[in-house]
Amino acid sequence: MATRHEEIADELRRAIDREEYTVGSRLPPETELAAHYGVSRGTVRQAVAALTAEGLIGSRQGARRVVLASRRSQSFAELRSFAQWARAMGREATGHVVSQEYLPATAQDAARLQLREGTQVLHVLRVRGLDGEPVLVERTVYAGWISPAVETIDPDAASVTQLLYESTGLVFAYGEHVIDAVAASAQDAELLGIRRTSPLLRVRRVTTTREGRPVEWSDDRYRSDAVSFSVHNSIDNNALARKTAD
Repeated sequence: MATRHEEIADELRRAIDREEYTVGSRLPPETELAAHYGVSRGTVRQAVAALTAEGLIGSRQGARRVVLASRRSQSFAELRSFAQWARAMGREATGHVVSQEYLPATAQDAARLQLREGTQVLHVLRVRGLDGEPVLVERTVYAGWISPAVETIDPDAASVTQLLYESTGLVFAYGEHVIDAVAASAQDAELLGIRRTSPLLRVRRVTTTREGRPVEWSDDRYRSDAVSFSVHNSIDNNALARKTAD
């Protein structure tokens, strides 16, 4: 059973998620929160400490706490899938495989997946959406050892990560992300319903198992008007986060 300060922390999280307290705004004073919830200031401090540890609010001593983020933002340290991130902010993730084929590994594939150049790897082009609106084009290359399991997944599955876990026990444990900006290609533009050369946020990522075995590498291109990335800096926490664009 949750303690009172845990219940208050959860209520504050939900309020931040609903943007009753927006990023950059200050929480009410401890005395006001204590009166609102009918508890002591010590109980409020415990609740606030939990949110501070999660990086949702600032931790400046002796000052009203500032909201730094919400659960609508996803720290890449959490390594959530796109579908998990969407669910966390109350949105529905969609997915559709445009093409899927085996090709010989290029030098880039070989280096990122730690295999020999020319080895057969599975290339999957997938469009992802939020509430049915396309926001992301994924070009993913899967290592040969996991490719047969990927092939069996429904082309319209919302979460490849979850289905691979259910079918093989695979856990995506570590990820490296390189972020830059690119202009939409003709194919990107068609798949996302935008103009060619529109700005896209590109995330190139390599994901491995807990043992460090490469599973996939991907070139993910997000519509910049739908998804953004932010960095929350503090002395204790420097989290990169994915969030919906303002």
